[in-house]
Amino acid sequence: MKENSKKYSVYKMAVVGLMAAMVFVATNFRIEIPTPLGKTMLHLGNVMCILSGLLFGGTVGGLAAGFGSAIFDLFDPAFAPEFWITFIMKFAMGYVAGKISHMGSYNGENKKVNIVAAVVGAFLYVALYISKTIILQYVVLQSTWEAVAAVAVTKFMVSSTNAVIAVIASIALSLTIRPALKSAGVFEKLERNIM
Repeated sequence: MKENSKKYSVYKMAVVGLMAAMVFVATNFRIEIPTPLGKTMLHLGNVMCILSGLLFGGTVGGLAAGFGSAIFDLFDPAFAPEFWITFIMKFAMGYVAGKISHMGSYNGENKKVNIVAAVVGAFLYVALYISKTIILQYVVLQSTWEAVAAVAVTKFMVSSTNAVIAVIASIALSLTIRPALKSAGVFEKLERNIM
């Protein structure tokens, strides 16, 4: 699917909405892990964030990842104040994965490029998440460096686990889902901006 079209059809908006809903639902499959300065979690939301980018490209993937994750945050009082930061970081993950997988003539169909895209997108998010944690805890909330380091290490380990799961699962899902979407004409309709 080429992203050079400036027009956003109802069909494309529906795909963003559907994938955002899938990100939201997948994020609910989680194991919460308490830390001294808040909580973090193992979850499946990043799988859908990256899958959105691999299947539909940077813009659709980024919007789906951002909206789905931000809406999840709005439903949890612990995460709600940072929903807008989550939107930006998850958008970046889906957008970068989608842009890489759809660069040139690949259109998300080259397995090696998709693996690189998934790894870069997932670990970009890890870097953004850990950076946000350090800035928020140390600079804004003025926690001690020891507490910030302990939280950052825990969140790095959990986020890296999420990233590995997301890379493996999103690649596997894209290999099984893409042929079905292609035979159903979904990519062709998105390219032509059909309602």
